[in-house]
Amino acid sequence: MLGSKRRDLEKKMEEEGRLPPGQSATLQFPVLHYGRIPAIELDDWQLRLYGLVENEVTLDWETFSSLPTSTQVVDIHCVTRWSKFDTEWEGVAFTELMKLANPKPEAKFVIAHCYGGYTTNLPMEAMTDDDVMLAYKYDGKPLDPEHGFPVRTLVPKKYFWKSAKWVNALEFVDEDRLGFWERAGYHNEADPFKEQRFAGRSGGGGLW
Repeated sequence: MLGSKRRDLEKKMEEEGRLPPGQSATLQFPVLHYGRIPAIELDDWQLRLYGLVENEVTLDWETFSSLPTSTQVVDIHCVTRWSKFDTEWEGVAFTELMKLANPKPEAKFVIAHCYGGYTTNLPMEAMTDDDVMLAYKYDGKPLDPEHGFPVRTLVPKKYFWKSAKWVNALEFVDEDRLGFWERAGYHNEADPFKEQRFAGRSGGGGLW
């Protein structure tokens, strides 16, 4: 029954042009990440905005969760070849955080830093897309620990390793700096519809 439903969804998404090459539809939400799931208390969590900014800012949970929020429905695609469609997220748009930190003109890239030491990098033009947020709810509920509680980045137009779990800092820099999986050979641009899985070639697997 579930297999038939999944295949029907996959066919529909392919016909609509929403299924990237090499991907399969899933009805589940697979859990993939590097390292252990950190135990984070909301009273201890902070988000630091720093680097090439006019105003370095550190937000606690109360301040962060009081910022304007938005809800959006997007498709997400993992480099391990699953795609999940029409997922609902709530959080703070990256552009709202930019208003607080006021990045300098020379800030061209953003590095997401996470509990446990994970990092990933994106150009400013990708981060300022209107569907990029720091999400703290999925499907109307706070994120589960395995999906990034309390906050993760959501960058749906990129393979999902670029949507970093357990975020605690965003660093604004003038030159690109490869993150964890990018240093391990993953493609720096990570466009699912161009199948940019590994640097210099297509195909493969991975985690996140």
